[in-house]
Amino acid sequence: MIRKFITLIGTVGIVVGFIAVIGLMGSLRPKIKPLTPEITPPTVFFSTAQSGEVTLDVVVQGEVRPRTDINLTAEISGKVIRMSEKFVDGGAFDIGDTLVKIEDADYRVAVTSARARLAQAEEALRREEAEAKLAERDYAELGSTGESNELALRLPQLAQARAFYESAEADLNAARLNLARTEIKAPFKGRVRTRSAGVGQFVSPGAQIGRIFSTDVAEIRLSLTDNDLAKLGLPVAFVETKEEQGPPVVLSAQLAGKLHQWTARVTRTDGAIDPATRQISAIAVVEDPYGAGADAGTPLAMGLFVDARIAGRPIPEAIVLPRSSLYGRDTVYVIGAENRLEERRVEIVSTDRDTITIVAGVSNQERVVTSPLRGAAPGSIVTPLDPNTVNDNSGAEELDAATGAIAKAGANL
Repeated sequence: MIRKFITLIGTVGIVVGFIAVIGLMGSLRPKIKPLTPEITPPTVFFSTAQSGEVTLDVVVQGEVRPRTDINLTAEISGKVIRMSEKFVDGGAFDIGDTLVKIEDADYRVAVTSARARLAQAEEALRREEAEAKLAERDYAELGSTGESNELALRLPQLAQARAFYESAEADLNAARLNLARTEIKAPFKGRVRTRSAGVGQFVSPGAQIGRIFSTDVAEIRLSLTDNDLAKLGLPVAFVETKEEQGPPVVLSAQLAGKLHQWTARVTRTDGAIDPATRQISAIAVVEDPYGAGADAGTPLAMGLFVDARIAGRPIPEAIVLPRSSLYGRDTVYVIGAENRLEERRVEIVSTDRDTITIVAGVSNQERVVTSPLRGAAPGSIVTPLDPNTVNDNSGAEELDAATGAIAKAGANL
């Protein structure tokens, strides 16, 4: 019993001694003065506003089409006896070229017959004119003072002879016209899209012989929104004049593995808005697309799908900013005096994927924030950082630190 008591007293002594040692060590530890953490302003990127004249181009797409694209048809009936070597699919021809020849024997006979009838009618008219003059002289020699008798003066007979002559003359003109129609000539300079008739085939009036299109002018229909019209300064139902010319257009397309460009201009716009798309079309034209209008020998082929950049109207004193500087619909933040944020409402005239163009709300050389700011408030102090001063090689660590600070900006603002 005594042994157990002594053991218990020893254990308690050890514990007390251990506690005393710990207390002594704690009292010997140096005192650390608490420091208040310093909150640094968040770092933000900015872009310096540069005011100047800005041209708002419009980029759209369209298909190249000929101004004239028609079916070539026969006006008379007959057998095709000859076709021009140019009248083949893809063939080129000039205005007035004979493309198709129809057998004309029957029409030459008709011309000869009509000419003979005209000669007979002319002889009858001349004879009747002589009879009328003779009757008028006889009537005057008789000394008649009363009203003259038309039958006695042979006036009805003369009118009938004149009518027969005019009818015969019209028949001869019709026969000659039909004879001329045996040669189907090109009404304009162009190319053959398709040929649908051949030598030996009998055609009737209205029968389609082929399809041709003109190459003097190519047209590209470009669909524009109301915002696009505002950029270009084009009204609805615009028509180009010598005093007011349409804006220039640069067409581009990949053809045969190479990028080609052609110069065009807008000559008119539609007079009505498309009810399906709520857009209006502007028509750009290229003169002589297979000749002088070609790009280094590469013609602007019909049916080609092209990108079109239309030169817009110049806007003086405009500022182009990165799209990342826009908050909401029309708000930006400017770094003002003492690096404090200022909220500005801006007037936007154009937006695209990467930039916005404004004409009011920001002054020249002001610093506009381009960093994402969550919960930004006017008056907040920031640390501005111009991304143009960050060197890709020597400033990598600075850029990483700035990026980390920007990520924490939402918590500090």
